[in-house]
Amino acid sequence: MAKFYRPGRWTKEQIQEEHQFLMDLEKAEIPAIAPLIFQEKTLFKVPGQEIFFTLFPKKGGRAPQDMSKEQLQILGRLLARVHTIGEQRPSHHRLKINTLTFGRQNLDYLLKENFIPEHLKESFNTIFERIDKLVAPAFEKETYHRIHGDCHWGNIIWRDQEGPFFIDFDDMLCGPAIQDIWLIVPGEDEYALKDREIFLEAYQSMRPLSRQSLKLIEPLRTLRYIHFAAWIAKRSKDPAFINAFPHFYEANYWEELLQDLRLQYVKIQETFQNSFEDSFNSYLH
Repeated sequence: MAKFYRPGRWTKEQIQEEHQFLMDLEKAEIPAIAPLIFQEKTLFKVPGQEIFFTLFPKKGGRAPQDMSKEQLQILGRLLARVHTIGEQRPSHHRLKINTLTFGRQNLDYLLKENFIPEHLKESFNTIFERIDKLVAPAFEKETYHRIHGDCHWGNIIWRDQEGPFFIDFDDMLCGPAIQDIWLIVPGEDEYALKDREIFLEAYQSMRPLSRQSLKLIEPLRTLRYIHFAAWIAKRSKDPAFINAFPHFYEANYWEELLQDLRLQYVKIQETFQNSFEDSFNSYLH
């Protein structure tokens, strides 16, 4: 199966780091789909064009729906192994997720290119600066290593007789482990938090994780909101994206996003101003 990389999105070195991570995982017998090697290479270029492509073995599977306790435990242990391998080799070219790369830089792009309506620009700046001031020091305390980066259910497939496979590592990041963990169990209701605890217990049976990292879940969710808006904006000339996100150019879209960021700020304040024990209990109850 051929995979073509959108021109300008990733550098050659960044793609090669993705491939190296996948090959490291495959060597460790972790279920991820590594690229095929031809003449000692995994990355190729379309003749006469700046378009890179690679070839992967074709593997079908089904996306998970509601996961059982056993499936959550399997995924927890498996992701811990992914992160253990991720720590074993540095990433020199992949994006490091923090409030600058996923927050400030994306927001500056949206402001500069006038996607955000003029009357909302100051409010966006103000709320982001408040969030940044509160959470940036916490990111600096985290251990960074290679992670999947976009580890939601759509990037996990289950194969009969084989179990789960992690796929689509093109958004691979250098970041804290919790970035992958919260995306697998992103909900905030009572049932989701119980599922998250099942997942965390399984994860920690294979690899240590500071529960202090849980405080980064809402900041990471906030950065994902901003990053997603910038991701759409950078592709807004593509007719497919215009059709998929018809409200992107309307003021209501940005008013709702601003309201979401304000709500996130309240959640983050509650988490960061409580004691660690209280903030952890808030995730479980």
